[in-house]
Amino acid sequence: MPVDLEIVSPEKLLLSRPVDMVVLPAAEGELGVMVNHAPMIVLLRGGTIRLYEGANVIDRLFVSGGFAEVTPARVTVLADEATPVAQVSRAEGDRRLAAAEADYAAADKMDVAALDAAMDRMQSARAMIEAAPAG
Repeated sequence: MPVDLEIVSPEKLLLSRPVDMVVLPAAEGELGVMVNHAPMIVLLRGGTIRLYEGANVIDRLFVSGGFAEVTPARVTVLADEATPVAQVSRAEGDRRLAAAEADYAAADKMDVAALDAAMDRMQSARAMIEAAPAG
């Protein structure tokens, strides 16, 4: 029995479909979700969401961060940004990484929130670079 997956960005509903399993880039590590999973809300880091049909990955989307709500029958991803992996740009990832590194270098080292935000953006940019198709 599949789990219903919805991926929503601030602009629109990006995807709504049943899948056998979804693997999320949770802040604490990758989280595989199938039907009847325990309810939870998880913070997402930048990374790739993988959708499975049986043992096969049928789709991959890069998310820059966000949250996921898991119930026994549904997974709702509230993504800051979600892009099909085929459309992810290494050049954009490089640009974002350079900007985040500059923000980190310029931040007041006593401003923990600013440092954490810059580090989160660096991690997300590195994940974007890693997710980008070769070429």
